[in-house]
Amino acid sequence: MNAQRNPQKRPSMFEVAEMAGVSHQTVSRVINHSSEVSDETRTRVQRAIDMLGYRPSNSARTLASKRSRTVGLIAGGLSAPGTVSTIAAVESVVRSRGMFLAVSMMHEARCTQREFENICRTFEEQNVDAFIFLTPTDIMFSDACRTRLSKARVLVTSTHGNLSMSRAGGLMDAEGRRHTAIVGIDHWDAMRDVARLIARFGHRSALYFAGPLQWRNAATRLLGWRKGSVAFRIQSKEIQCSSWDSSEAYARMNHELETLGSLGAQKPTVIVTANDAQAIGVARALHEHGLRIPQDVSLVGFDDMTGVNDMWPPLTTVRPDFQGLGTAAMREALRLLGEGGETTFVANAHGAGLIPAEVIQRHSLGPVPRF
Repeated sequence: MNAQRNPQKRPSMFEVAEMAGVSHQTVSRVINHSSEVSDETRTRVQRAIDMLGYRPSNSARTLASKRSRTVGLIAGGLSAPGTVSTIAAVESVVRSRGMFLAVSMMHEARCTQREFENICRTFEEQNVDAFIFLTPTDIMFSDACRTRLSKARVLVTSTHGNLSMSRAGGLMDAEGRRHTAIVGIDHWDAMRDVARLIARFGHRSALYFAGPLQWRNAATRLLGWRKGSVAFRIQSKEIQCSSWDSSEAYARMNHELETLGSLGAQKPTVIVTANDAQAIGVARALHEHGLRIPQDVSLVGFDDMTGVNDMWPPLTTVRPDFQGLGTAAMREALRLLGEGGETTFVANAHGAGLIPAEVIQRHSLGPVPRF
């Protein structure tokens, strides 16, 4: 490695190749993370890159590979738990591959087909290599499926909703289906695990707070809860909420307690909510009615939001692997681009690869009270 160079001149790929004793094509393969390079050669080339301070030109790489090394991500549900973590995980994989991430946010409930397509066209003008769509609602999921794209796309969504997976597939043309992958959180099995856990504590009477059903995870959690409660012989009454807000859950829990009190009816022994914000509202209402958690009634949430472990008592909840979700989404994008192998999923359902969600047991869940 005796190459001489002008320190004022930006180093070139050819100088890297000369210093490493390889061809410039080999240097290009190392820069583009090709698997066709041995570890020993990769190390030698990387050492030359570091010594020379070489920085590859993205425009040159684009011309050579006909790719921009850019992924376009369109996301809804920015305020939802896990969205930022999912995007951060996507970006981490993108950066590890020497690529770039372009992000555009949309309102998950008010987006239109035209707006969605316009954003996609803008990304296509930037020659993005692939798309990742975070589509938490039926309307956004539909928009993402209907948009005609020539590039690979990965849809991040839940398995159930008013728009079924089979109908969603029918919204795409044959070419679109071939270049599409779907990943999501395994909400269904998570709710079954919740039902199994509370049954183990002896609970057979439950109140379930459902999330707004235009959100696909709310629909999936509700259906999973119904199936699980039947399987474990839990009698469940459902309260359908129009939002995820703690304030709505608080008001509805107050109404439910007042109704039960006026009728002299027995209270459920456990309350399960579709997200942690609802659990916070429910906990406030229970406290104001003099009911202790879990001595009088147990409480379970979903999402493991920041701070719920510091509630009193700490909240039993479900922890989705949002980081794993983002990583899997980007790996699927790379697979569709021919730059990676098959992604391994713990579970698959309805054509979607699913990332697990773990039940986190804390003190808000206890045995059935004995009066």
